[in-house]
Amino acid sequence: MRKITLSVEEADEGARLDKYLGEHLEDVSRSAAEKLIAEGFVSVNGKKQGKSCKCSAGDLVETEIPDPKPLTVEAQVIPLEIPYEDSDLLVVNKPKGMVVHPAAGHADGTLVNALMAHCGASLSGINGVLRPGIVHRIDKDTSGLLIVAKNDFAHRSLAAQIKVHSFTRIYEAVVLGNLKDDAGTVDAPIGRSPADRKKMAVTERHSRHAVTHYEVIARYQGYTHVRLKLETGRTHQIRVHMAYLGHPVAGDTVYGPKKAVPGLEGQCLHARVIGFRHPRDGRYLEITSTLPAYFTEFLNRLKPV
Repeated sequence: MRKITLSVEEADEGARLDKYLGEHLEDVSRSAAEKLIAEGFVSVNGKKQGKSCKCSAGDLVETEIPDPKPLTVEAQVIPLEIPYEDSDLLVVNKPKGMVVHPAAGHADGTLVNALMAHCGASLSGINGVLRPGIVHRIDKDTSGLLIVAKNDFAHRSLAAQIKVHSFTRIYEAVVLGNLKDDAGTVDAPIGRSPADRKKMAVTERHSRHAVTHYEVIARYQGYTHVRLKLETGRTHQIRVHMAYLGHPVAGDTVYGPKKAVPGLEGQCLHARVIGFRHPRDGRYLEITSTLPAYFTEFLNRLKPV
């Protein structure tokens, strides 16, 4: 059980309690907030309240988040491309379309299911039974390199490197339109979208510092092939930042046009390079992957400028 205390700001004056919690508790939807309220896990200024309670500026909203019920993850033999592996960690080249860990609607066929078969019990347990070994993740429709920890020692070291932004993470993408500059930096904070909490957005409200560096690789009619280096690693960072520039990632129907791009299923985005200090001896490792077939086939259909 973990306890979260929030202080209502003037901007949220008059908001319903369930709506307020749905917007301010990370990974908690409004319906989940309603359930927490109904089960007595939420209080306002020390008193239990109903979901329709109106918040006032200065209210202290305390929420208890129950521990998740124990679940098991089934090991499944699924082919994996592993460019690097040792006794502490492995680097996986995740294909487009594969979910990283089990969640609602994706109980199996995930990277974790495959890792359970490949590694057996040799995975770190820090992130719990549903995410064994997972230090960081990439979206279902983003392909590319991902590090997996085989023990808690490696996990803590890798997580610490991510926290201080010392990882090297370089992506390649095809974005819509032609970028004005050959290179640049997007320094814009990212948080939950005020208009749609299922999405992220560039916003000053409840946001975190986010920086993406970009460089044009090639220009095509209506598209640009770019290299992107993450200085920070926020949820959907590249997709949000490129959309913020007015050049969403091709095929991204969440942050770009709703109409799908012919020949693409999901965004054309690949985590191509990952670099880090090895937890055991401190040596720097940098792994590079080749561009996947869906990416190169899409480039081959484009007309150079």
